[in-house]
Amino acid sequence: MSRVYNFSAGPAVLPEEVLREAQAEMLDYKGTGMSVMEMSHRSKAFDEIIQEAEQDLRDLMHIPDNYKVLFLQGGASLQFAMIPMNLMKNKVADYIVTGQWAKKAYQEAQKYGKANKIASSEDKTFSYIPDCSDLPISEDADYVYICENNTIYGTKFKTLPNTKGKDLVSDVSSCFLSEPVDVSKYAIIYGGVQKNIGPAGMVIAIVREDLITDDVLPGTPTMMKYKTHADANSLYNTPNCYCIYMCGKVFKWLKKQGGLEAMKAHNEKKAKILYDYLDESKMFHGTVEKESRSLMNVPFVTGNADLDAKFVKEAKEAGFENLKGHRTVGGMRASIYNAMPIEGVEALVEFMKKFEKENM
Repeated sequence: MSRVYNFSAGPAVLPEEVLREAQAEMLDYKGTGMSVMEMSHRSKAFDEIIQEAEQDLRDLMHIPDNYKVLFLQGGASLQFAMIPMNLMKNKVADYIVTGQWAKKAYQEAQKYGKANKIASSEDKTFSYIPDCSDLPISEDADYVYICENNTIYGTKFKTLPNTKGKDLVSDVSSCFLSEPVDVSKYAIIYGGVQKNIGPAGMVIAIVREDLITDDVLPGTPTMMKYKTHADANSLYNTPNCYCIYMCGKVFKWLKKQGGLEAMKAHNEKKAKILYDYLDESKMFHGTVEKESRSLMNVPFVTGNADLDAKFVKEAKEAGFENLKGHRTVGGMRASIYNAMPIEGVEALVEFMKKFEKENM
């Protein structure tokens, strides 16, 4: 069977080249006579894998020396608790709620202190990013929290909020490594890797060193302290070894593509093909305000639930997988992460044109 065009929001498409490399090394990684899945996380071979992965990520993102890179388990959702546990010294934090995941993070933070919702786009089903240039930032806020790219709703912060000097914490799960970022603007920038970087089961957190201390909320479990993992170079307990190995391969692939500047140009080109068609189509239309559009996740609808269902079904038969939208939005969603080739987007648009012609 040939490979399909996989538009899943996560776990998502991986570069074919990376999968073939992993396939070739599945039974014998570099002459060790075993798979990375079988080797000790304390072995020399794995030590090289994790160190190289971290270095490549540092190179790609130009991560300053005063930030630690942590390969953690529990996915992005575990960070919803870990962040307040480690950062809520004054027990106050400000949250900008622009989607399901920011909302969940905001709800979780309420267990540990006073979480303030200082801006939201819930009034229009999260279809835009609110103006964050002059927010009512709490004087004693420990941090300001955002979800930078909203996977479900297809919105993206084009400019970071003005936090008025407060630390910014950002969940970048679905736009991780899709474009250059200035890491120094964040206190913590983190993301689950299963959307744009690797297999499911891990989160990468990039944390400014002054925030990594023993001064955490009382009752914080050992495994939930950044210091535990930072002190042990992400090897306090057995990490997700195979995922780290796969992410490392993707980092090398990204470097080969020309780094994050090249990825941004590639992603903008891909997104433009789809958005341009949505803007001229009589049948399909996007659900997001233009200024807030994500390059990674593109939700769209026909306005007719039966027609949407018919489109998803026929698209699947034609080799376009996972186009059904999230239940809170309905319709369709095409996730076009780094590894989605431009041909995949072009083929999808051709199929949409054909469907439109046949069903108008």
